[in-house]
Amino acid sequence: MEVGAADFQRALPRLRGRVRRAAFLAIDMEFTGLHSTFPQNNQPSLFDSPAERYLKARQSVQRFTVTQLGLAIFSNENSNKYVVHSYNFFLFPSTLGVTDVEFTLSASSIQFLSHYGFDYNKFLKDGIPYMNEVQEKILSQHLLEGSWKVSSALDRDVLKKAIDEVTSWIGAAEEEETMILQDLSDSQMFEVQLVLRQALPNVWTQPLGDKVMVKKVSPQHRQLLENSPDDCCQKELILLSARGFTNLFQTLVKAKKPLVGHNMLMDLMHLHDKFYKPLPESYEEFKRNIHNLFPVLIDTKTVTKSIWKKCQFPPVSNLLEVYAALCSDAVEADPSFSQYLTVLAEYLNKVNFIRGGVSSINFCGEDAPCQHPPLLVVHVQGWPGLNERQIYQEFKALCRFDVRWLSKNQFILLSNKFKHVRLVLRDYKHHPHLRISVYRHWRHSPRVNCLLQVSSIVALWSLLAFVLGGAPCCSF
Repeated sequence: MEVGAADFQRALPRLRGRVRRAAFLAIDMEFTGLHSTFPQNNQPSLFDSPAERYLKARQSVQRFTVTQLGLAIFSNENSNKYVVHSYNFFLFPSTLGVTDVEFTLSASSIQFLSHYGFDYNKFLKDGIPYMNEVQEKILSQHLLEGSWKVSSALDRDVLKKAIDEVTSWIGAAEEEETMILQDLSDSQMFEVQLVLRQALPNVWTQPLGDKVMVKKVSPQHRQLLENSPDDCCQKELILLSARGFTNLFQTLVKAKKPLVGHNMLMDLMHLHDKFYKPLPESYEEFKRNIHNLFPVLIDTKTVTKSIWKKCQFPPVSNLLEVYAALCSDAVEADPSFSQYLTVLAEYLNKVNFIRGGVSSINFCGEDAPCQHPPLLVVHVQGWPGLNERQIYQEFKALCRFDVRWLSKNQFILLSNKFKHVRLVLRDYKHHPHLRISVYRHWRHSPRVNCLLQVSSIVALWSLLAFVLGGAPCCSF
């Protein structure tokens, strides 16, 4: 079921009830971009530690936004069957208030979404607003101070037209006379009322469906209306509208249900940044925050990447292949869900880490190191001016390595496949310009070499001083 801004408030109570009754939840998200190319060298690398990769991904999350969030709510039907309700929420950053959110579009991501039929009109015109706690605090403060500003250029034009209509009408109008403003979006209806009330002390406003009624009133009547509990422009009602999807996010957090995703690290980072708080600089703080928000995570990429070695599961990893395998004769017929949970236990809170220094991120403890093949060192002879990119291109046709500069005429290669290491050592054994060997820290590290050179110089000078200092003096 697709849900946009026009349907969201009406659907929210039912959604909250289903989340509270759920056995577990599953999410998937689409973004306006995945990996930012700014600054340079921001692409994921096998050399990345979890903290280094987090900082790279954090820069990307700050530049891109969420276009769509898929939520599947699984509820128990009986001991081994579940009913699932699936929703696709179109999202667009809140424009209600003082903050104008900026985000970047990645051409490849837009092309990918277009290929699979993503509806950009719904994203732009009917996207559900959202905000994080910092943005909400700013909006709340401005509502409290009465210092309302409009950030959207489109909304400013709409408001100017509405104000012109009201000011032209009010001069000749009698008290208790009314007029109607039309063609307003949900957020514009709040903004029109707040701006008119702020600018004109002798008017009152009230929503009528998708229209706004403006009434000319006396100052005394205006004061009574402002204190009415039925006023639609109360601070909490405005915040409820501006929070939009964040209201459902907060329900997900309070429910503390197991949360399932596939390759879900970027999803978790966007959940934190867009609906909770801006991502912290500290990788460890990010892990603690996510664990507090969602104490039980299940990443199906981590599971499928590991389980086939232990449980005779087919070596598949994308969701379509996994689904086909589970529906085939390759697994035990009709296993109970408790059997699945037993197998899943060791993978709880371990989120897949793509091409990096660990195999997965452990959100409830220390990250376990990844067992990579040995590093290779490339020593370049008679081929001046080579850089990391050229070295990468040299090996790309044969196999994939990530490359880092080591020292003058030396580069390090790192692969995630042992067969690639063996292949390169074999095929480049007699290369005229590239000498390749297994990296040995004591032999190839520039720091170790520098230390050895300094130690050698110190030892040589000490020996020389000893020899010269110990020579017998000549007498005349």
